[in-house]
Amino acid sequence: MALTISSTAFRAGEPIPARHTCDAEDVSPDLAWTDPPAGTGSFALVVDDPDAPAGTWVHWVLYDVPAEARSLPSGVPRKETLVQPAGARQGRNDFGRIGWGGPCPPPGKPHRYFFRLYALDRRLDLPPGATREELDRAMKGHVLARAEVHGTYARKRS
Repeated sequence: MALTISSTAFRAGEPIPARHTCDAEDVSPDLAWTDPPAGTGSFALVVDDPDAPAGTWVHWVLYDVPAEARSLPSGVPRKETLVQPAGARQGRNDFGRIGWGGPCPPPGKPHRYFFRLYALDRRLDLPPGATREELDRAMKGHVLARAEVHGTYARKRS
C-alpha cells in the first residue's frame, strides 16, 4: 500500500481555511499519514507554493520526525526542536522564520500549496534551521516513499 497524507482542515485540491494563513491565526493544519514502508527511520515534510510570483515559495521545512509518528496536530509550535513529535526539527521557511508560515499570496488567482511527506531510511540529523535546499541534499538517496496532498488559497482584493 502506498504512503498517503491528508488533513481534516481541507480536502485534496480544495481551499485551505483562512485560519491557517497570514489572513488569520496562521497556524499549521493538522496532518495524518498512513503506515510507511518497512525500514523507515524518520519522516520529513516540505510545504511549498509553486505559483508564487518569484518562483516556488517554501512555507514549511520539518525533518527528523520519528518513524512511529502518524500525524501532526494543528498549530505546531514555531520552535527549532519539537517536544511532540519528540526530537523533530524545523527548518527556515522563505519568510526567514522557523516553522510554519501559512499561505499569504498576493490578491488574485488561487495558489496551490503542496504538502509533501517523505519516508526516509534514517534520521538526517541536520541542525535546526536547515533550508529546503539543505534538506533536499541530505535526503538524496534516502527516500523510501513520498506522499503528497495539496490545497489552495486565494486572497481577496481589498
